[in-house]
Amino acid sequence: MPGAARDVVDLIEGIEPVDELAAEHRSAALQWLAGTNDIYRRVKPRTPSPHLVAYFLLVDRDANRVLLCDHRLSSLWLPTGGHVEPGEHPADTVRREVVEELGVEAEFDTATGARPFFLTVTETVGGPDVRHTDVSLWFALAGRTDHRLTPDDREFFGVRWWSPSELRAADLTRFEPHLLRALHALPLTAGAQAAPSSAVPSARR
Repeated sequence: MPGAARDVVDLIEGIEPVDELAAEHRSAALQWLAGTNDIYRRVKPRTPSPHLVAYFLLVDRDANRVLLCDHRLSSLWLPTGGHVEPGEHPADTVRREVVEELGVEAEFDTATGARPFFLTVTETVGGPDVRHTDVSLWFALAGRTDHRLTPDDREFFGVRWWSPSELRAADLTRFEPHLLRALHALPLTAGAQAAPSSAVPSARR
């Protein structure tokens, strides 16, 4: 197994599942990695499928909020992030993408460091010619609600800081389907709770 793929295995093995679905996704991702070295997207949007994605949540712990983007292509509120380039370490994907998408430098959350805290294996939205499976590693970055951001308007309609209570009250069909579960894996406060499995929609970007 190439060194880059071994790095991804190490990252995934270090993620502690927060629920049964998280354990299933972790097992599926490790089985996928054990059976292939072809883990990076080469041809947009879906070759190969699955392929590796790095999400990152900007977290303002003092304000008890996370930053989400209103993503143009999927019409969903998502964490920022992007596809891992061939041979790229996922933490370096985060460092690259946060500059490209928000115009700021990456500062990893002190609680997690430069390691993912959550993992999802999900099918994207769209027709059969574009639909594929993303194996997404979720990272946390330190952020401030008063920091100046320059979101990429080619990717996003806009960005917004959300509290866990606002997210739980929102229409979940407009959000990354595993978002509340991710907040449960990285709680901002004691009140940050996961959505029940039955409330998790099935499609995302």
